[in-house]
Amino acid sequence: METRKKEFANKFYLILNAVFIASLVTSNLIFQKFFQWDAFNVYFFQLSVGIIPYPVTFLVTDIVSEIYGKKKANRVVLGGLFASIFTLLIVLVADYSLATEWSPVSDSAFHHVFGVTFIGVGASMAAYLIAQLIDVQLFHFWKGFTKGKHLWLRNNASTFTSQFVDTLVILLLLCGFGIIEWELFGVLLLNGYLFKMLIALFDTPIIYFVVWRFRKYFDLKKPGEELHVEM
Repeated sequence: METRKKEFANKFYLILNAVFIASLVTSNLIFQKFFQWDAFNVYFFQLSVGIIPYPVTFLVTDIVSEIYGKKKANRVVLGGLFASIFTLLIVLVADYSLATEWSPVSDSAFHHVFGVTFIGVGASMAAYLIAQLIDVQLFHFWKGFTKGKHLWLRNNASTFTSQFVDTLVILLLLCGFGIIEWELFGVLLLNGYLFKMLIALFDTPIIYFVVWRFRKYFDLKKPGEELHVEM
């Protein structure tokens, strides 16, 4: 492979990593705010704002899985885990640091927003790690089963399953630790999963476009052929 194309492949991989980590960390920090959305006058959603950037992480791992392979997709997942742990440590230090008298944000206000970050991020990391590893494994199972064909099938089949596991695990943990009341478990599970399924359907054209452009640029002709680049 020529140097210019190899550099592009490495840069694109780094960009995907950055988008993945930014989406994951942001969703962990903002999860306490909830919003409502009347989806096309069909269904009324009540969701955490953390769910807005989170589906992007599954889109990224599917793109990495399809283009770079299973090993590099798992690297992205582990990178996100370390980024979440590092973010958690920073938030804990900031929470225990005493605010000055003139600080625009008081200790109580900061703690009210970020005080349960440890539990929230811990629950999110547990759900995230399980779901993302399932997503990568299922994606490559379907890729092998279909012999590299039917990208839409492995994209949606892996995401639908892993997103349900993610939503179930994080709600069980948040309700178990008293962050969310158990009475809300059923509606939040349904709302969260339906929203993630909707986003997954919308991101299918995105992954098709990205993979098509990438395969064309690197002249990958075999169905499901991956790009092997040392990084």
